[in-house]
Amino acid sequence: MSRTFRVFWWLVFIVGAGYFFLPLIGTLAFSLRDKPITAAYTGLLENKQFLSTLLYSTTIGLATIVVSTALVVPTAFWVRLKMPRIRPIVEFITLLPFMVPPVVLVFGLISTYSRPPLPLTGSNTGSDVLLVAAYVVLSLPYMYRAADTGLSAIDVRALTEAAQSLGAGWPTILLRVILPNVRVAVLSGAFLTLAIVIGEFTIAIFLARPAFAPFLGLLGDKDPFQQSAVALVSFGLTWVAMIIISLLGRGSQTRITVGGAR
Repeated sequence: MSRTFRVFWWLVFIVGAGYFFLPLIGTLAFSLRDKPITAAYTGLLENKQFLSTLLYSTTIGLATIVVSTALVVPTAFWVRLKMPRIRPIVEFITLLPFMVPPVVLVFGLISTYSRPPLPLTGSNTGSDVLLVAAYVVLSLPYMYRAADTGLSAIDVRALTEAAQSLGAGWPTILLRVILPNVRVAVLSGAFLTLAIVIGEFTIAIFLARPAFAPFLGLLGDKDPFQQSAVALVSFGLTWVAMIIISLLGRGSQTRITVGGAR
């Protein structure tokens, strides 16, 4: 029975690994069909839009993470500490982005902010602000649940009362007590947010922003081999970002544990 069980899970693992890696292998094989065989990858070094759009999307992603964290962590903390009864309502609100298609969201932003009193679409800076705001909305389901999960793993009330007994104010409690203890959870939500921002196409193209996803989509009309190469490179960079976030999270856990031991 035990041997049958192990064989079953090995089959599940092999099927899952095939589902994950076979598309990547196929994409790699297609990208290598260009002439010469490495032209699709060497061409990336000559394509200025590749680095500029990737840098732009990464910057927008980091801005989205900062704004989302500043919005979600205090909200989740306050709901758990003072208003636990409205937690289902807050959870429902954070799920609303799943119900509103991005094309509806972006047309709503354009129609609202293309005229006074806030004509943000008339400038690059204003359009960037709208893009970050839209991505903050899209990231709410992930960031809120990540923060809420992190808060559920600690005794929020005891930590808050201990900090208040030492004379700490609310900003100090949030920044120096709560946030370090939920850093791992927030980093997981930040990774999902960054992945969403880099891969999002609809909002960026309708706001005419030089983002990575529209560049990748338009590149397919010109050079499908290089598009496949860009997709693989971006996938690799995403995994690198995930590994860095994992290492940062592990390091933060160690520091908190040592601090607690002291």
